[in-house]
Amino acid sequence: MAQFKALAPKVEVNGETVLSILDGMGSFQAIGRRFLDACGIPDPKPGQWFRQQSWLDAFKLIASKVGDSTLFEIGRKIPENAQFPPEVDSIEKALAAIDIAYHMNHRSGEIGHYSFSSTGRREGRMVCDNPYPTEFDRGIIEAMALKFAPYVDVEIEKGRSSRREGGDSDAYRIYW
Repeated sequence: MAQFKALAPKVEVNGETVLSILDGMGSFQAIGRRFLDACGIPDPKPGQWFRQQSWLDAFKLIASKVGDSTLFEIGRKIPENAQFPPEVDSIEKALAAIDIAYHMNHRSGEIGHYSFSSTGRREGRMVCDNPYPTEFDRGIIEAMALKFAPYVDVEIEKGRSSRREGGDSDAYRIYW
């Protein structure tokens, strides 16, 4: 599944989630607003809904103009902005809840998934088969895990093709 290409044309993402781009750009929020505006998302607000493809276009623009580190920082802001289930009280539940929250913050079509599995004591694996950029997803995973662990290491799984290289999904190894 390609990065930056919505799986269905009518999919929408809520304004709370879209605003994470501004939070992730820190003191460069004015640039983030210009990127969003250029992609058809002028002045996003909570409670509004926007075409996912427009938001993905903004990610693509950010990737080309600013780089992957900014995509990572935007991903780290998702847990602060998006809606998450209230029963999350452990790192394993937090990582599994990413998929639930993902679906809570999107509507109107197929969007893909985040699939977490525990692989040992204090480690797990997340497979992301969605249209979002690799570094954005790594940021989400790290931020969610850090809510319940003082240290987290999130690495792209070696030996497989990532979405950035044309693969269908990304897999991450998570250690805490």
